[in-house]
Amino acid sequence: MISIHSFTFSPIQENMYILWDESKDCIIIDPGCYDDTERTILAKFIADEQLKPVKLLNTHCHLDHVFGNGFVAKKYNLKLEINKNDQRILDAFAMTCDLYGMNCDPSPQPSVFLEEGDIVEFGNSKLEILFTPGHSPGSITFYNREQKFMIAGDVLFYGSIGRTDLPGGNHETLINNIKTKLFPLGDDFKVYSGHGQPTTIGFEKKHNPFLT
Repeated sequence: MISIHSFTFSPIQENMYILWDESKDCIIIDPGCYDDTERTILAKFIADEQLKPVKLLNTHCHLDHVFGNGFVAKKYNLKLEINKNDQRILDAFAMTCDLYGMNCDPSPQPSVFLEEGDIVEFGNSKLEILFTPGHSPGSITFYNREQKFMIAGDVLFYGSIGRTDLPGGNHETLINNIKTKLFPLGDDFKVYSGHGQPTTIGFEKKHNPFLT
């Protein structure tokens, strides 16, 4: 049984996620911990829950989702895993931080490239991967069929969708991926997004103004 805990970090209010099961192995997705205070909060939670971080994953590489990559990789000796199409977004991290006047703790380079159909395994659990670009060129969604949830990054939000006006974004591509890849998983799938509250596929089908 996978447990999920989220933290909302940084001035951009990004949701990062820790997932673990009875083995206590955990994965860290989109660490947005921006400063020492937030990094201490994250490390304390992991220590208090007696978790063992085994993977560092990014749904995509916009700055708010990778602020804590460097900290997590160093502290827990983890290799970064992303989709290859977001490499150039990651490479622009320092420049983007400078553009927005934000602190930049350099991210490690990826050691593993994740593709649609790959399986992320930790402890006794697994997540499957969908390639869902549109918000960024390399956005991926992690999902679990048994517990019916997904970690969707900035692809789909409660009542909204990810912005598509950033480099590599494409509105038509994003809408198509939501409808052809996320919707078929089922109305009862819970969506954990990169910002804001969780939602469900069924709710978004009925109420999301971008998708109805």
